[in-house]
Amino acid sequence: MENNKKQGVLLVNLGTPDSATPAGVRRFLSEFLHDKRVVNLTRWLWCPILHGVILPIRSPKVAKLYQSVWMDDGSPLLVYSQRQAAKLQKKIEMPVSLGMTYGNPSLKTGIEQLMEQGVEDIIVLPLYPQYSGTTTAAVSDGLTKAFKQMPVIPSYRFIRDYYAHPSYAKALAESVRSHWDKNGKADHLVCSFHGIPKRLADEGDIYPQHCEATTKLLAAELGLSADDITMTYQSRFGREEWLKPYTDETLESLPSKGIKKIDIMAPAFSVDCLETLEEISDQCKETFIDAGGSDFSYIMCLNDRDSHIDMMAELVAQYR
Repeated sequence: MENNKKQGVLLVNLGTPDSATPAGVRRFLSEFLHDKRVVNLTRWLWCPILHGVILPIRSPKVAKLYQSVWMDDGSPLLVYSQRQAAKLQKKIEMPVSLGMTYGNPSLKTGIEQLMEQGVEDIIVLPLYPQYSGTTTAAVSDGLTKAFKQMPVIPSYRFIRDYYAHPSYAKALAESVRSHWDKNGKADHLVCSFHGIPKRLADEGDIYPQHCEATTKLLAAELGLSADDITMTYQSRFGREEWLKPYTDETLESLPSKGIKKIDIMAPAFSVDCLETLEEISDQCKETFIDAGGSDFSYIMCLNDRDSHIDMMAELVAQYR
């Protein structure tokens, strides 16, 4: 049946602090870490730890890290996301807005911006290629929360994942080849995905399967053998076991195996952010070099590359 309603696109990402200050970071972390999708511990146990220990100690430290990557126009995640929205809107010639699961602009703000333009049918595109309950499902929860505050809600379609979309793999491969053309090809390619607690995967989260599929597709696009590419998981938090192999431990072990020069990328991140620009580009580089590595080269996220925008347009076209 033909859809006669005016359509628009809501691009969604995780979010970022409004400022690189302890207060700004604390507000953001409080909202983020209060979400049961992110930390699903019993509230009476978790909340005292969060407010009594984690937020007071972590906020100033994380603020300093944000300051090291902050751009003239703001947080890298927000700046690149805004560029994505602007380029996608120009390409598909329909309204596109941006909403964050946590922080600003909120999901409610993004929805309202579209509805103010007469949009009645929204295509929601969470920019998480690989599905996880900790990220993608949290977007769905956030939409429901936003709709509860509206007297009239739009119809909407939800793009759950695109980890195996051919144009996604091609865009990743294109970014790697472009990096190789400018910087040369290293001995090995490391694909570092954001980790989740192993417990969540054991309970049924399909995230690791999606990460593995993406890595295999990328290797095929680049013509790499299993010996040329390694998939790892980063950003573990707390004491429980997370998905393995861990990125830092892998980087420590590679030089002893004769792999002294590596390229590293973060396919699960659609835009560069603290976890890529500081954790990978800086911390992981230090880990690798200290372990005996000689060359460490970070391949930036797809950000607002034309191939990435083209892929988004293809995804949206399937729902028009």
